Amino acid sequence: MPTPTAPRLLSIAALLLPLGSALAQEPHRVDADTWRFQITPYVWMTGLQGDIKPSTGLPTVHISQPFSDVIKHLDAAAFLSGTARKGRYVLHGDTTYASVSDSATLPGNLKGRAKVTQQSMTLLGGHNWDISPIDSLDLMAGVRWWNLHANVQVQPIVQAQINRSFADPIAAVRWRRQWNPDWSTVLYADAGGLGVGSQSTWQVVAVANYQLRSDVFLSAGFRHINVDYRNAGTRLNVGMGGPLLGATFRF
Repeated sequence: MPTPTAPRLLSIAALLLPLGSALAQEPHRVDADTWRFQITPYVWMTGLQGDIKPSTGLPTVHISQPFSDVIKHLDAAAFLSGTARKGRYVLHGDTTYASVSDSATLPGNLKGRAKVTQQSMTLLGGHNWDISPIDSLDLMAGVRWWNLHANVQVQPIVQAQINRSFADPIAAVRWRRQWNPDWSTVLYADAGGLGVGSQSTWQVVAVANYQLRSDVFLSAGFRHINVDYRNAGTRLNVGMGGPLLGATFRF
């Protein structure tokens, strides 16, 4: 049976979800006539806990893996977010790509192998307010799209493919505080799903940012995200959390 391998790989792919706009470092400076842009490559060292049911007829498997186990099976990954601002208007985009694979010896001396490719894209738009001389608030709404492809082989008897694509409406809030010229903090939260794509999804992020120079920021913090997706016998109900590191380049 492919179940020991496929659920594990589906769970690994599930943790590679977008970070959203939590690492945006733009200070609350308003210039109504000029667009300001920034990009943020980042890494997320997350563990994973949850329940995975790949399809009808296969059992639900509980997953609990630290980051050290997850990283062993990662073939390739790319994470990038970007933000644009003009006056009080905010636009944000985020994209992720990850490919993971694993093999195992199954009962009956069968050889099992699975490969999972995950892609995601987030688009948000909203408005910014200065709520004090050192505090800035963004309220945003948009959509998060996910695509998951899995190929499972048990030689020489079974080969199966799993394809899932869905989009979630989400609403987000982001609070930034400038403690001094070099240091700031960001708290970010979003929620959505509402049965449109997943049943529900939510995320919280807390980061501290250091301004290395006028156009470069370094970030470190913690992120947790949860998603509950159910469709056609497939269920993915997982929570992921762990430290993150990022670098923002402004232009």
